[in-house]
Amino acid sequence: MSPSPPILHGGRLDLAQARFPEAPEPWIDLSTGVSPYPYPFPPLAPEVFTRLPDVAALAALERIAAGAYRAGSQALVVAGAGTQAFIQWLPRIRPAARVAVLGLTYEEHPAAWRAAGASVAHAQSLEELSAAEVGVVVNPNNPDGRLAPAGALAEIARRMAAKGGLLVVDEAFADFLAPEASLASFAGEPGLVLLRSFGKAYGLPGVRLGFALCEAEMAERLRASLGPWSVAGPALAIGAAALADAAWLAARGAQLARDAARLDALLAAAGFEIIGGVALFRLARHAAADRWFAHLARRGILTRRFGERPDRLRFGLPAAQAAWERLERALESGRNGL
Repeated sequence: MSPSPPILHGGRLDLAQARFPEAPEPWIDLSTGVSPYPYPFPPLAPEVFTRLPDVAALAALERIAAGAYRAGSQALVVAGAGTQAFIQWLPRIRPAARVAVLGLTYEEHPAAWRAAGASVAHAQSLEELSAAEVGVVVNPNNPDGRLAPAGALAEIARRMAAKGGLLVVDEAFADFLAPEASLASFAGEPGLVLLRSFGKAYGLPGVRLGFALCEAEMAERLRASLGPWSVAGPALAIGAAALADAAWLAARGAQLARDAARLDALLAAAGFEIIGGVALFRLARHAAADRWFAHLARRGILTRRFGERPDRLRFGLPAAQAAWERLERALESGRNGL
């Protein structure tokens, strides 16, 4: 079999720089859904670099994560090197012939199941999910921010579990939603695996840290698959400090809400229609989206486009006032010149 073409994600500044060599430096990367406000973790002890990751530190991090995410009392929390590790492993430890993925979403989910031999269909409703062996929902969804009610998803998970099925819910962008929007309180019930990302909300994707919240048997299988030292020592220390800092997260959520409103206003003034998003990114529609992508890239601003939806661009949030001003100038010149 020939290998599948690579999935293009946001953050590929190397490709943008090669295609638009005339663009000014430094680039402003708005192509990812990563917070522009990284968690200011304290200096790390040398031991987190010079020793193998500590088992007790891993257990402590998982307990802190359970509290931060408000996991159900029966849930076990498994830490890994980003949620991508769980996306890759789940199809191998829980094989399925038929998988349904809700709508257009993060492409790594269907790709991982197809690579494991599953037939993957795109469901258009929650009801369609329950007919498959495995259902996958990104909630809130990337890139449009669609949010399915937690209670409805929990009921789908129970129905799937009754026939031996599994529902995977990816909450990579749920950190700035109200707690009741999350399925964390249902985690631990059979037939449900909940994924949570660390790097996006805390602005530290390079830490490579994520979590699976699930029942005991699935947790045991995930731990066995990930193997020992599944999370690096620095990530253990940084994750424990950040997840315990609820005040910092709340303050960042308020700031991101203001930033998202500011971005909406800029995009609307340039003729974009805001059609979705969450606090960390906005999805906008424009008939000339491809030309807008190139126009912004020539000015050193990278956005996320979608081959299957050529009229859409996703915008992350600028990190500083100078970046906001560059974006505003680029949007104004495009509005007058495209």
